[in-house]
Amino acid sequence: MALPLILASHSRPRRDLLYSAGICPMIRESHVDERAVILDMAKRQNVNPDQIPAQERVAALSRAKAQTVAESFKAVKEAAKNARGYRQISTPLKDGHGTISAVESMQDAINSQQGMATIQVGPLVVGCDSMFTLDGVTYGKPHDKDRARTRLHLMSGKTGTLWTGHCLIDLASGKELHAVSSSQVTFCELSDADIESYIATGEPLEVAGSFTLEGFGSAFISSIQGDPSGVIGLSIPTLRGMIESLGIAWTNLWNLTREDKSPSNPDNPVAPKDNVHQPGDGWIECLCGHRHWGLNGASGVLLARRNEQTGEVTDVLLQHRALWSAEGGTWGAPGGATSDGESPLEGALRESFEEANIHPDDIEVEGSYLEDHGPWGYTTVFAFEKPGHSVVPKANDDESLEVGWIPLRDVVNYRLISPLQNDWSEFVKRLQEISRRMLNNQISSAQRQ
Repeated sequence: MALPLILASHSRPRRDLLYSAGICPMIRESHVDERAVILDMAKRQNVNPDQIPAQERVAALSRAKAQTVAESFKAVKEAAKNARGYRQISTPLKDGHGTISAVESMQDAINSQQGMATIQVGPLVVGCDSMFTLDGVTYGKPHDKDRARTRLHLMSGKTGTLWTGHCLIDLASGKELHAVSSSQVTFCELSDADIESYIATGEPLEVAGSFTLEGFGSAFISSIQGDPSGVIGLSIPTLRGMIESLGIAWTNLWNLTREDKSPSNPDNPVAPKDNVHQPGDGWIECLCGHRHWGLNGASGVLLARRNEQTGEVTDVLLQHRALWSAEGGTWGAPGGATSDGESPLEGALRESFEEANIHPDDIEVEGSYLEDHGPWGYTTVFAFEKPGHSVVPKANDDESLEVGWIPLRDVVNYRLISPLQNDWSEFVKRLQEISRRMLNNQISSAQRQ
């Protein structure tokens, strides 16, 4: 299996550059407050933010993006490392639905699955940021038409520099590398009509320097000195050099063939336009007669809230799935397809944070249940809020219509996704059993003190 690469950006041009180079990355948006990063940098240097050179800005921002995403994955690894309880395995195609065919500890399950918690190298996280300088002035994204118009008039017939910062983090070792690429871009003479037509496309409003090389703006670029991919937002030669300096062959990241290097999600034509095709996305034709989502299987976190005095489970956090998603319109545990290089537990923790704001630091994993169909399986992870922690559900992406805490007694009134519907009564028993065990442990710990 290829070494996973995580792109700390939702930028389609950066994503497409990697697709074209044979790499389907995991996409994880950092949500970094870029302005706050630069203001903090200026405060520490005791200078005006505008005085900070572009190459220093892009280096700081790329690092902030990579570190933020790396920290979220470290939280997933830590939660998996501290998982307790046991995993039950059901093999309904062999033994009939609901029959438990095996039981193993959560840690034995993690060790056998070769996920992020056990590998010696990777996954690799890359963060990038780009800025454009012209006549000594640094330009980011204009955001509005007036700024874009002014900048394009200034750029007409001139040469500027596109700077792109890169930060690479190996999650296994913690090693962190930094590099900044630069390319000189020369523009042709732009007429007023050219500028107005270009602005009308909307393209220059949300890109560094108010132009793109891979879009409408390409016609207005006379020449480039340097790496063209760096102008687009991620220098492939720079990234390859960084990766190889870690002793990793670039070809170890290839996970696409020439035939499937598509920047869209071909498995669901009604998905939102910007929906991302992630490693592990795809359908499995199962012997049970159904198609299942997730080439490596799928998983989700069934998070419960309990009364710490009585041990009674009071609520569970459920996701109302987007209509375009697999079994859209149903309610289920926040989750999704397991990505390449992940264990089902890690995939469930990652997906539940991205989709429902369930942060791994706020929960305790207490067991799981695998419905194993052979080439495909669905893992339900049982978890509870940590004492003193409160999970505030929020739909963080477009895969949810809504997410929220549902009283346990009311769940039967909801249309549930198949893996949850099939085993709901048993899951309730399991949650109550785990909660009683947790209460007994609390009592024993208090008595020892």
